[in-house]
Amino acid sequence: LLDCPFRTADSALTFLKAQTNIVLVDMHAEATSEKLGIGLHLDGKVSAVVGTHTHVQTNDARVFPNGTAYITDLGMTGAYNSMIGMKKEPIINNFITQLPHRFMVDTEPPVLLSGVVISINPETGKAVSIDNIKVIDEDLRV
Repeated sequence: LLDCPFRTADSALTFLKAQTNIVLVDMHAEATSEKLGIGLHLDGKVSAVVGTHTHVQTNDARVFPNGTAYITDLGMTGAYNSMIGMKKEPIINNFITQLPHRFMVDTEPPVLLSGVVISINPETGKAVSIDNIKVIDEDLRV
């Protein structure tokens, strides 16, 4: 049964908060407004809300007023010169021809690692800080 993610999160928190002070939420959604909305809704109720899906790290990492760390999208880890981790040529051909092409994982360097480091007070479960990570390594392969 599908339900509203806001109500589902509230329901899950009843169980989770009895188990731990530290709760991390991954909001996998296309729209930035959906991610921000759940982040603001859960401010003070969870330690962090991180968004995923677009594969492009956003520049809005922050701690909300009631202690929830937030970022709209963590970004991706994979080949830096790829399209969402896939070889770019088949995707571009798909756009041009409107015909399906098999997508293949790109393993060529350089490799990108993106994400965040979040410091959380273990007693309160509140975030203290959130910092973006973006590392590009010229020698690694996926």
